[in-house]
Amino acid sequence: MTRGELSRSLQRAIGTLGRPSCRRPIPHPASRSKPSPSRCLSTTAARPEELQVNEVQEKFTAAAPIDFGRIPGNRRNVLAALRVVPASPSYFSAKPTFNDDYISLCALLRKVATLPTVSPAEAPKVAWKTIEQYRIMTNEPVKNQRYHKMLHILRRLNCVHPSLMPQEVLDAMQRYKKETQPGDIKPAPGVVDEMGRAKGVGRRKTSSAVAWIVEGEGEVLVNGKSLTEFFGRVHDRESAVWALKATQRLDKYNVWGRVSGGGVTGQAEALTLAVAKALMVHEPALKPALRRAGCITRDPRKVERKKAGHVKARKMPTWVKR
Repeated sequence: MTRGELSRSLQRAIGTLGRPSCRRPIPHPASRSKPSPSRCLSTTAARPEELQVNEVQEKFTAAAPIDFGRIPGNRRNVLAALRVVPASPSYFSAKPTFNDDYISLCALLRKVATLPTVSPAEAPKVAWKTIEQYRIMTNEPVKNQRYHKMLHILRRLNCVHPSLMPQEVLDAMQRYKKETQPGDIKPAPGVVDEMGRAKGVGRRKTSSAVAWIVEGEGEVLVNGKSLTEFFGRVHDRESAVWALKATQRLDKYNVWGRVSGGGVTGQAEALTLAVAKALMVHEPALKPALRRAGCITRDPRKVERKKAGHVKARKMPTWVKR
């Protein structure tokens, strides 16, 4: 900066000291939220301000209720003026049928909450509908978690004492039961024929066995052979007559069996179930003892099939890098 420029700037600064200062109004922050109409951008010609400060907004009025008494019957049908109201408050929800079912079950549970109950083991056996069956019935995409909550309420209602079970609860639970219940299909009761024989059938893996028992001295024949000749292993011999040994009836009944299919172990365990069923025909009171011994429960285990690309059912081929 030169010497002459510095002197001119100092002269201008000194000259402004004697002039009155220009005080500009500082806008308040609250006034910024209300833009002035003069600052609005417009492409038309400037016009005088049309905003009226004293203008009052009109009040909102809803539609007047329908007075059916004033509608003349000869001019307008009353049914045409009716407003349709949904039958359920859940009509406008995503799953109206499920919501109604859940609400009704909760109300029913509150109603019978004070009644005496039994343990779940003593409650009647019920086969409830699966979630796929319920989805088809209601035509709604119900989630697993919500359906399990409904099943929890149904199981609680099923635990009400059978002698005090209200008919209302039975009718409500019928909607969620399967068509076929565990107690509906009952096997034909075994009978003792005129020769004193009782028949029993058993299966294990791919083996099947039929056994006839009659009161005797404890003789056992399997496919026309003695027990020691047919079963070489001691374990298989004990398995074949385990039902008699567990109930201490080895020397009181004669057994004649016929087995087929599978291996020796499968045939021996199939004969166990057949002898136990035939023994219950002679003495039904032995059922609890036979159940504790594991003789009347069908073993559903089978050899798992081989899969494509596997060496066996689960084994994979050895991985080789190169």
